[in-house]
Amino acid sequence: MDIVHERAAGMDISKRDAKVCVRIPGDRAGTYTSKVTTWGATTQAILELREFLEREHVTVVVMEATSDYWKPFFYLLEETLPVMLVNAKAARNIPGRKTDVSDAAWLAQLAAHGLLRASFVPPEPIRELRDLTRARAIATRDRAREIQRLEKFLESSGIKLSSVVSDLTGVSSRDMLEALINGERNPNVLACMARGTMRSKIPALVDALTGRFKPHHAFMAKLHLNQIDAHTRTIQALTARIEEAMEPFRDARDALATIPGVSQRVAEVIIAETGADMAVFETPGRLASWTGVCPGANESAGRIKSAHIMPGNKYLKGALGIAAMSAAQSKNTYLAAKYHRLTARSGRNKALVAVEHSILTAAWHMLANGECYLEPGADYYTRTNPSRAKNNAIKQLNSLGYDVTITPVTAA
Repeated sequence: MDIVHERAAGMDISKRDAKVCVRIPGDRAGTYTSKVTTWGATTQAILELREFLEREHVTVVVMEATSDYWKPFFYLLEETLPVMLVNAKAARNIPGRKTDVSDAAWLAQLAAHGLLRASFVPPEPIRELRDLTRARAIATRDRAREIQRLEKFLESSGIKLSSVVSDLTGVSSRDMLEALINGERNPNVLACMARGTMRSKIPALVDALTGRFKPHHAFMAKLHLNQIDAHTRTIQALTARIEEAMEPFRDARDALATIPGVSQRVAEVIIAETGADMAVFETPGRLASWTGVCPGANESAGRIKSAHIMPGNKYLKGALGIAAMSAAQSKNTYLAAKYHRLTARSGRNKALVAVEHSILTAAWHMLANGECYLEPGADYYTRTNPSRAKNNAIKQLNSLGYDVTITPVTAA
């Protein structure tokens, strides 16, 4: 097998140290020697490792994506050396012969023959933006969980406010909860704190606010509200910081937000996770595969086996899921028509994944070529295949017991 890199290094990384195998040419032509050494995971030790690899004139360094322990090694080595981060599944060692030392030697051998494909690691500005958007997603999820905890706790006091209002943190709901915490127990007084359209629900609120709310419940409810407020402040701080970091990408964000279902937040996640540079992903299909919104390929002996979607970028996939559900509920759009068309045949989940794939494909073309989103329209399938639409309509009428005769309209 051809040698791509005469001098290659493989690294097996753990929390405390890393086993590094350097594979270099031997004394005789066509032979190679490997030497494995152990290096610490502190910054100073990694800098010494970098100097060592430079002295060995290594042309490629390969490491597996092991938890987050690879990050200090990758970020320091990439400054002066060509570094590849690879999927551990793609570089799996021989079963029964797996140790840290053998893993490092195996990675060095694979790297020397060019048998590994590098994972996508964005540049530092995108990494910082990604940290912010991911932290906001986590804080938003934690806030939603805290609201659910508050809702479940109120059940123990007989307060059924969530059965009447849609949002426990809304203005009216928050006023009622604060009054309960401060000692107000009269359900009529509490219900009259409703504002706007919620005042029409006052009779139902009176029943929902009649319970056994005691000082213990007031103490616990206050703790939950304080946690919710803390998460809200965190989200607001992260959003402000993201707005600053998005300065170079605001045009791209505004363009992506024209796709049905894609909000400004979803557009920010797309940019943060992909880097907005589609040169990394040669085709829309490669981006969809990396994200995990397309079926896997699993065929053997001419038989296609299970081809479920592969695990991909969970943050991008989550944002696309929100966008797909929003697009499915939109009016007179191609994505909504595609969702309803596929739901009848393949089910809701597969239809949502297909819509996610379409959104991501549109985003790739917009970011790669600077194109604007052009809405195909809800009648796209009817226009592209009118005979199929006609046949489906006839079948539906026949199933209702009608005998239909089609007469083409003659143009005047």
